[in-house]
Amino acid sequence: MVRWMTFLAASTALAACTASPPPEVAAHAAPAEVAAPEPAPKPELGTFGFDTAGMERSILPGDNFYQYANGTWAKNTPIPEDKSNYGMFTKLDDLSKERTRLIIDEVAKDPTNKIGVAYNSYLDTAGIEAKGLQPIQPWLNEIKGLNARSGYAALVAKAGRNSISIPFGLFVGQDDKQPDRYVTAMFQGGIGMPDRDYYLSKDAKIAAVRTAYLQHLTNVLTLAGEPNAATRAKALLAFETEVAKVHWTQVDSRDATKTYNLMPLSKLNADAKGFDWATFLRDSGLSAATEVNVAQPSAINGISRLVAKAPLGVLKDQLLIRSLDQYAPVLPSAFDREAFSFYGTTLSGTPQQEVRWKRGVTFVTGALADDVSKIYVERYFPPETKAAADKLVKNVVEAMGRRIDGLSWMAPETKKRARAKLANFTTKIGYPDRWQDYSALTIQAGDALGNAMRAAQWQHEDNVKKLGEPIRRWEWGMTPMTINAYANFGMQEVVFPAAILQPPFFDPNADPAINYGGIGAVIGHEISHHFDDQGAKYDEHGRLNEWWTESDRKAFEAAGKALISQYDAYEIFPGANVKGAFTLGENIGDLAGLTVAYDAYKHSLGGAEAPVLDGTTGDQRFYLGWAQVWRRNYREANLRQRLITDPHSPSEQRTWVVRNLDPWYPAFQVQPGQKLYLAPEQRVRMW
Repeated sequence: MVRWMTFLAASTALAACTASPPPEVAAHAAPAEVAAPEPAPKPELGTFGFDTAGMERSILPGDNFYQYANGTWAKNTPIPEDKSNYGMFTKLDDLSKERTRLIIDEVAKDPTNKIGVAYNSYLDTAGIEAKGLQPIQPWLNEIKGLNARSGYAALVAKAGRNSISIPFGLFVGQDDKQPDRYVTAMFQGGIGMPDRDYYLSKDAKIAAVRTAYLQHLTNVLTLAGEPNAATRAKALLAFETEVAKVHWTQVDSRDATKTYNLMPLSKLNADAKGFDWATFLRDSGLSAATEVNVAQPSAINGISRLVAKAPLGVLKDQLLIRSLDQYAPVLPSAFDREAFSFYGTTLSGTPQQEVRWKRGVTFVTGALADDVSKIYVERYFPPETKAAADKLVKNVVEAMGRRIDGLSWMAPETKKRARAKLANFTTKIGYPDRWQDYSALTIQAGDALGNAMRAAQWQHEDNVKKLGEPIRRWEWGMTPMTINAYANFGMQEVVFPAAILQPPFFDPNADPAINYGGIGAVIGHEISHHFDDQGAKYDEHGRLNEWWTESDRKAFEAAGKALISQYDAYEIFPGANVKGAFTLGENIGDLAGLTVAYDAYKHSLGGAEAPVLDGTTGDQRFYLGWAQVWRRNYREANLRQRLITDPHSPSEQRTWVVRNLDPWYPAFQVQPGQKLYLAPEQRVRMW
């Protein structure tokens, strides 16, 4: 199955651009003929790429480095009403949407352009309201008309083709142990809240969300004109609670070894009784599948048994509600408001929805991603930015190689293979070198729901037809407009979309230390994902394969346990801590990425000392660059949800990873007794 981890991130420095001094002017030259020197380009933030006004200097760096670097920014920056959190990522995401809107507005002048037609259909709320449920009614009637359990599997397959949540997730991705081929993969589903904990936890805050979810189920059925809504909602919640009980935890579900369970269809049929797998796969477009990788076998088996004994009415109600929630944005406003009320406000604490045009941009970039992306990168991603990023990546990859060579705990034979793995990396920067073709996707004026459904069907068909095809090494998992980055284990690649290659992550006019602490650490993070607790299980060919010696593995796991304990101790709310085991991969990415980026920065100086700028040393600027990208304020509900579902630690605790890095201590005179201080023997050292 596809595995990739996100960041949510040459030996010369990326120095700030300065104008060359003008040649000496001859004494007889007329003053009017002397060209004034061009002013040196300035960084977007501050004098060297860091916003010093956002610091809180009354706090010691060794007590809380996040607050020292970002405290005034955090205190003075409100979260917009349409955001569950706000920081550098969301700020740049707003910029991407504004830029994309300009593109869409221009192409929308052509009435035949699919981008404009899709966007205008989404913005036509009056037309959507006037049609009511009529556009989706045939599908709702199909669900309600199911009167025999024998037809359920076909109906579930059809729902899946329309991106409607179903009990069994299904997709085609790389085979972890044979990465030169695609395989059908299956994972647990069947719940409407983000995680099993929302159904099973006794925490009062979570229990309140459960109560709100029950009301949401009732409200959707009522809006759809269904009788006995409250009773039916209780029955569905009871069913989903039983499903949650058989779900795997987040920790087990991210384990690459545990979730590789390739089996012939005969075994799936024998183990997961009670569901018509042949019909489900056939109607999902996978009749050619002879085997399937079942990510969570006991969960799939358990869900099958629960489906087999559940009343048919409960199963139909689940599909009915999931359909209305999935397509709520292109249904009458009552459904849109209800879906947002639960999934936006209750779960994430967001007071109000984004304005319609922003949601329209998201809709279009989801449906016609590459058509929009082609224009975006032509307009907003200059070749010099790509070239500068290429150089930074090269520096950081070389630094990772030097780190591998210097490891004391790794056996020579393992180092050799680790080096080979690093040499096989593919780096993708900015945008794909090949684009998707949407000629087969029909987009119609005034048909927002139809456009949304056809786009979902196109994406499903595009995915399932991979089975039996060569691996698409050109394909990206994010658009160039995405403020993120990722590592793909099977592809042996690290990917950096265009939109993350801008301040505060990267500014060609900033001091090199800021860039290395920002985008350099993001690059190091993604590279090191290939060597984290899961990525390290993949060899130099991208295969899930045991290639470490026993002593290597034990040393690495011991360091991992120490990092788990460190993050487990961070209490965010009373009784709610960071989950060290769940966030381990991302925490390793931060620790190793920042370590490698620092080495790359120091190497780029060629043995010279970095200049002191505005009273800051190069080392100080490097770590401040890291802290700046993590500026983020959260709403409580959003942060609580992230503690359960997000494999990344909260931004403040991500910044604190610096306490494991020896150079941070002298850079900021961190002393014993300060809150973040760790004795040298307590600092976690991995790559």
